[in-house]
Amino acid sequence: MCVKCMVGPAVNGLSVRTVFWNMDVEYMRVTAKQVAERAGVSVSAVSRTFTKGASVAPATRSRIQNVAEVLGYQPNAMARSLMTGRTALIGLVSNNFNNPAFMEIFDLFTRRLQDHGLRPLLVNLSDDTDPQKAVAMLQQYNVDGVIVASSTLPPAFITGCLAAHIPTIHAFGKTTPGNPVHVVSADNLQGGRLAAEVMLRHGYRRIAFLGGPLAASSTEERLRGFRAGLQQHKLAPACEVFANNYSHGEGHALMHAILADHSIEAVFCGDDLLAMGALDACRDMHRTVPGDMGILGFNDIAMAAWSAYDLSTIRQPIAEIIVAAVELSIQLVSNREVAVASRHFACTAILRNTLRQL
Repeated sequence: MCVKCMVGPAVNGLSVRTVFWNMDVEYMRVTAKQVAERAGVSVSAVSRTFTKGASVAPATRSRIQNVAEVLGYQPNAMARSLMTGRTALIGLVSNNFNNPAFMEIFDLFTRRLQDHGLRPLLVNLSDDTDPQKAVAMLQQYNVDGVIVASSTLPPAFITGCLAAHIPTIHAFGKTTPGNPVHVVSADNLQGGRLAAEVMLRHGYRRIAFLGGPLAASSTEERLRGFRAGLQQHKLAPACEVFANNYSHGEGHALMHAILADHSIEAVFCGDDLLAMGALDACRDMHRTVPGDMGILGFNDIAMAAWSAYDLSTIRQPIAEIIVAAVELSIQLVSNREVAVASRHFACTAILRNTLRQL
């Protein structure tokens, strides 16, 4: 193998060496020891310079940083984790990777974690994935915590995390008495009640509920809130149907069945994708929205505002939930004894053009 070495011009009194392997440029990995030797300090001084909150004299820190910049040195996070016992890895777990709403959620989660020096380790629990194997993998990578971004994960996964003493945050989940899991979520009960208030205010009385899987805590709570909101006016859902998953296709198919009852005036869908499928089913059946049928969604994903749908919906505060979950993750990285607590954020109504005018 041919190796060529060239020494470039000095930068800040230091020569820069470039190594060529088979005509492709590669940069040799610079170690803390090399930085220490060049800066005339100890290796521990280099380590402290790149450790947040560590004490280093300002002049020493400046000299080390200048040398590190010239040599292209970056601290080895894996080596540091062996010394600190902390990896700054956060397991980010879901089974909704085919849902556009969760793509937005993962985008926000990963960027927020990275902004705080934490590294997301994605785990997909869709279909027949063994939850125990997923927990074992998280243990192998010695994650500092887990964020569950779903309301429908198998209970065995969360139980496994707790048994492995992995701090767990359930974003978009449900608080369960006696279950020592941190929960950060929308107030789905309040969101369901708000949906009832909005539809009643727009003059609808015969209202169907088109929800996601019954096993999802979000479906159960949104329906419970919706029933309670109608009950205050001595009403009840005209019918209740449930999808196998949160998808356009499920909403489309179930809406065809709902449309067979011509007395139904409107549909509250427990998810925007279901609502979009329902809206397209109305178009197939030549039922105008909002003229013949009112439709209200839930979540307020980006697609809901597209002109093709212009969907009225109940917005859950996704950004606020993610900020709170990440802030809690940061606390758990440094202190696993943070008291288990739940935070629920209020939902708001976003009115567009799928409900009749007031």
